[in-house]
Amino acid sequence: MAASARSFRELSLLLALALCSALASSVDGETSRRFWIENDAFWKDGEQFQIVGGDVHYFRIIPEYWKDRLLRAKALGLNTIQTYVPWNLHEPEPRSWEFRGFADIESYLKLAHELEMLVMLRVGPYICGEWDLGGFPPWLLTIEPALKLRSSDSAYLSLVERWWSVLLPKVAPLLYSNGGPIIMVQIENEFGSFGNDKRYLHNLVLLARRYLGNDVILYTTDGGTIGTLKNGSIPQDDVFAAVDFSTGDNPWPIFRLQKQYNFPGKSAPLTAEFYTGWLTHWGESIATTDARSTAKALKDILCRNGSAVLYMAHGGTNFGFYNGANTGQDESEYKADLTSYDYDAPIKEHGDVQNPKYKALRRVIHECTGTPLRPLPANIERGNYGLVKLQKVASLFDILDKICDPPKVAVSEQPLSMELSGQMFGFLLYFSEYQGIGPYNILSIPKVHDRAQVFVSCSLDGVRNRRYAGTIERWSNKPLQIPSLSCSSNTSLYILVENMGRVNYGQYIFDQKGILSSVEMDGITLRHWKMYPLSFDALGVLSKFQPIQQITNARNNKVPIRGDAQNKLRASSFYRNGLSEGPEFYEGHFHIDSDSEVKDTFISFRGWNKGVAFVNNFNIGRFWPAMGPQCALYVPAPILRAGDNVVVIFEQHGPNPEHTINLVEDPDFTCGPNKRKGWMECIYIVQGEVLN
Repeated sequence: MAASARSFRELSLLLALALCSALASSVDGETSRRFWIENDAFWKDGEQFQIVGGDVHYFRIIPEYWKDRLLRAKALGLNTIQTYVPWNLHEPEPRSWEFRGFADIESYLKLAHELEMLVMLRVGPYICGEWDLGGFPPWLLTIEPALKLRSSDSAYLSLVERWWSVLLPKVAPLLYSNGGPIIMVQIENEFGSFGNDKRYLHNLVLLARRYLGNDVILYTTDGGTIGTLKNGSIPQDDVFAAVDFSTGDNPWPIFRLQKQYNFPGKSAPLTAEFYTGWLTHWGESIATTDARSTAKALKDILCRNGSAVLYMAHGGTNFGFYNGANTGQDESEYKADLTSYDYDAPIKEHGDVQNPKYKALRRVIHECTGTPLRPLPANIERGNYGLVKLQKVASLFDILDKICDPPKVAVSEQPLSMELSGQMFGFLLYFSEYQGIGPYNILSIPKVHDRAQVFVSCSLDGVRNRRYAGTIERWSNKPLQIPSLSCSSNTSLYILVENMGRVNYGQYIFDQKGILSSVEMDGITLRHWKMYPLSFDALGVLSKFQPIQQITNARNNKVPIRGDAQNKLRASSFYRNGLSEGPEFYEGHFHIDSDSEVKDTFISFRGWNKGVAFVNNFNIGRFWPAMGPQCALYVPAPILRAGDNVVVIFEQHGPNPEHTINLVEDPDFTCGPNKRKGWMECIYIVQGEVLN
């Protein structure tokens, strides 16, 4: 009996222990979804955690490749993905919301979660990121009185609140505490390099907490200097201050400085932007950084238990017209970013990982964190489809009525900005008239953003017999001498202005486009303007001709254009005598035999001048080989199809003399007359600040 009682008691104790264990597991199950900072370290589910992250921006990758790029980031050894959220992508017009395709952020975040990767979400409202207007919608620039961007201006904050009231409820269910991947949410971006409006930052925190609650870590990112951290950090609002700094700087003194701007015990050492490369503007040599030194700098952080987010892990592409730009000390010192955002990142623009930087960083991450080495992903196949002959299908002036909706033509006494004309991106054509007197006239446009091509014709001729007069550029604005046409009537003046990308960083971010001043001819102000917004939506119906020749043997049919292509074009009749048909559209076709032959490719524009390219009605971006360094635009395979593929080119100046493009396997950044170091990089190294 005693033995039976003892057995019963033992069994009861075992059952009680089992029940306690089950209850503990249940409680732990409820609290295990927790991410926090304590003892100057990150903690996840009760265990210390080291962030090894990388920026991979969903809006710079065709959605069909999101999974591929995330898997490549994971194979690098990353456990966290960081991404900006560009407001202008999601609210292109006031109260018009877009969350499909490239803008389907929820699907991207859920995909990261499925792949067991955490997320640091940078919701802005300002993001910088070499993205047009730093992510702000350009329609903000039309509001009167003018908004004070990035400030506690109540009118500006009300629009931020409207935007976040749509965005944040979408991401709230994906917070880590709610079972999702988002462990941290960034407020603003490098605000300490811009201003010190603490009221503005405080309002953003209150707004974020309203929709996201108090469990998620909010953070700021600023340069690792006293001035930037003092201006940009807000520890009193329980916001974690992360830092960034130039790769190669000693990180640990900066991490010690970081502690002064976080509460005691709340300063986990984190660089939220560890630069794996750098940006490049048109006219510069492509920016590159050494793989070995980059890996060494990362090792100095990770092997001492610091955390780092690679900027960029994968750069991607500025498709369409979304590239940003920078200025120097004056707003006329303007430099637009390339279409490619390769950034010399370990995962290249086209997904390549078979490169020294990827392998070196992967080894360091494994060595410092013990993360198992995953199999190295195979590169995506790329296709060499060869030379494609193009045919001119139309002049811009000949089809103006087809690419400009008449009701959208604006009429004004003085020129209107692009934004006020309703043309947020691309090109706007300005028209006025003047009386040509004497052998020539002097045209002056004191302020034009960004590049104006000038044409004239006798008014009785309409757009016929127009003459190219020259170009006025924001960065080299000089009066233009226009020869007289000896018209019996007035002279028509056509000014085609290109928005080359809005400034995304610094004091000149309020970057309106178009003609922003009066226009004078011989000192007399011209009046009575018409503004024609150009739409490229109807390019697919420009021509009806049959598919033209595709030259498949590219090795035996090289385009005979060498590095002096720009000089040859300048020496052509186009530049010699000003006679030109103006900006023109060219179209070519190439055939892909089967689905299995549909592959990534690059279109080389060697021998062309400047313009925009479309593949199967998809805007793959700007080309400017005459300026360089980018010669070829990336074409992801999902844009292509088996059968007939159509390329349409809007060439602003003069075409390749052979009217051919070359579809090749590899990127090319060797075009342009100059091969100099990125000047903005030099500026910001001197100032001790960071740009992204």
